Amino acid sequence: MSARDQNGFTLLEVLVAMVILSVAVVTFIQLASQGLRLLRVSGEHQEAVMLADRLARAADPSRETVETGREGAFQWERRTTLVPVPPDLASIGSDAPRLLSLSVAVKWGGRSVEVATLRLVRATALP
Repeated sequence: MSARDQNGFTLLEVLVAMVILSVAVVTFIQLASQGLRLLRVSGEHQEAVMLADRLARAADPSRETVETGREGAFQWERRTTLVPVPPDLASIGSDAPRLLSLSVAVKWGGRSVEVATLRLVRATALP
């Protein structure tokens, strides 16, 4: 009986199949690991945006301020500044509405996100 008549795989065929299988498994593990890292970063980014939104909604828009704080792994800065109005609007008088710029910057782990908006405030509410 010759070697060609025997059924089965040679050692070389088994080794090639094992190398192909191991490369595929390592690639799959790397992809899964990268997906988990991206999921974590995405979750942190979503938490930071929700924190910035909450801080922007809770701001006192009646005065110019700079506030800082820390919540968990996040550091934040909330800045409220008066936006200059054109001279023709300022001539309306002291009852003219004022425009405030509100921005909240949240930083964590070398990353950051900023939420900014404008708020209209009656002049009587300003100091």
